[in-house]
Amino acid sequence: MKVYFNNSCKICKAEIDLYKKEKINEIDWIDITNNEIAEKETSKNSKQLLRRLHVKDGEKVLEGAEAFLLLWKKMPKYNFLYNFFKLPIIFHIFSFGYELVAYFLFLKNKKQLRKLTEEK
Repeated sequence: MKVYFNNSCKICKAEIDLYKKEKINEIDWIDITNNEIAEKETSKNSKQLLRRLHVKDGEKVLEGAEAFLLLWKKMPKYNFLYNFFKLPIIFHIFSFGYELVAYFLFLKNKKQLRKLTEEK
């Protein structure tokens, strides 16, 4: 499983660093910053990758709240989050909340997006 995250976003990096400490061998952590290989592997452009967390499991690419569910499911220490947030009503609230936070983080990191598009 590959987790595609924005390492240049301080908030994103802090959260992913917590997960990396779990040392789950079956998870590859991929920084999407200036990463054309990540774009090819996910069939997403840099803007889409910056907008949400992405997880690729086999050939399937999940994003946003669904990506977090899969990530937490694979991590014993965070499995309780999976069990709670997968509940239908809770998942819809979580998904909405995630989209709000992710959107504002995306706006915060717009400067990075401009830099990426200028380089292409």
